[in-house]
Amino acid sequence: MQNAIINVTNLRLRTYIGFNPEEREKKQDVVVNIEIHYPADTACVNHDEVEHALNYKTVTKAVIKLVEDGHFLLLEKLVADILTECHRHSSVTYAKVKVDKPHALRFADSVSLTLDWHR
Repeated sequence: MQNAIINVTNLRLRTYIGFNPEEREKKQDVVVNIEIHYPADTACVNHDEVEHALNYKTVTKAVIKLVEDGHFLLLEKLVADILTECHRHSSVTYAKVKVDKPHALRFADSVSLTLDWHR
């Protein structure tokens, strides 16, 4: 079996994230990294047709809408919601999402949280 791994790297978005008053009033930058696994035998070997592959553009558009339209108190909730969006497609066997919140701490480049899921 051939296992395809799609990586979406450093998707830079803005959302309402945090529970402090200033965080709830102004969008902040987040950086999203996604890894999605699915079996690719049909797409790689037997056919060269779009319907046999996972459409990463569709997944990415759904993630962008979710993040940019959302309001999140916790980084955990944001990452969990993105992860759910990534494994909606029935062929996905594994997904991992990491979200960085740049400048969340004064002396750090960012704070990040990673969650993964497997079928």
